[in-house]
Amino acid sequence: MAESTAATGTEIVLEVDGSGLHRVGARPQLGAYIASLWSYRSFILFDSRSRIAGANSTNTLGRLWMVLNPILDGLAYFLVFGLLLGTGRGIENFIAYLIVGVFLFRFTTQAVTSGSRSISSNASIVRAFQFPRATLPIATNIRELLQFGPTLAVMVALVLVIPPLEAITWRWLLMIPLLAVQTLFNVGLSLVLARIVAHWVDFANLIGFGMRIWLYLSAVFFSAHRFENSPTMMTVMHLNPMFCVLDIARQSMVYGQSADPARWAVLLAWTAALLVIGLVFFWKAEETYGEER
Repeated sequence: MAESTAATGTEIVLEVDGSGLHRVGARPQLGAYIASLWSYRSFILFDSRSRIAGANSTNTLGRLWMVLNPILDGLAYFLVFGLLLGTGRGIENFIAYLIVGVFLFRFTTQAVTSGSRSISSNASIVRAFQFPRATLPIATNIRELLQFGPTLAVMVALVLVIPPLEAITWRWLLMIPLLAVQTLFNVGLSLVLARIVAHWVDFANLIGFGMRIWLYLSAVFFSAHRFENSPTMMTVMHLNPMFCVLDIARQSMVYGQSADPARWAVLLAWTAALLVIGLVFFWKAEETYGEER
């Protein structure tokens, strides 16, 4: 740029280096974006914990509902499917089988449903502040994991105290890596759905319907062995990541056996694919979140 002076009639040329400048709100490179997510880890944890406290403060029973809701769901499924429809026939320790299925599937349902709305329900924050938007669905999933802690303790207690009593074995420790993988799976799916819902809010209504269909296809309250005469259905069931989660948990906690290694392989493959696809898919639209529509 050039600047003139009246006293000398000369021009002073100033050179400005604009190489380090970038457009405000521009999408960073994927590597830089992932690194920024790590730098916001304190915000993610704070947001998760504060929202748990805020949500529970509006209910008279507070955190007790974290435990009551899955118990009531399990009781309803037991009455309808176990007693009225008899889907538990032939399943050893059907009550524990049902408890594990209901509690763990509800964890994914809550995480994915809340994660899908994490951008659309925080539109004012997204418009007001500049930060990596992926922190919102990640924080939502961390919140659901923290809330699942007391629920998991109740699930374990119920399996131990409701006859027939189950013995604790070393395989119970497999619940730790299983929950870690399940949480990562929830994060990946939440990232995919969060972008879709952010641009098409009505899609959130379809997620609830899809989760119910998924529930019925995951052998939550019946045995997958009823499809033994249908190779196609058995293949679909074995490729279902939530069936894999439930089967691993049931074999470990209820039956004291090691699950088929194929269950771990399928679950890990789904989790890795969803994390990569979800992160890239979400990052591609980073600049568009918060736009007026």
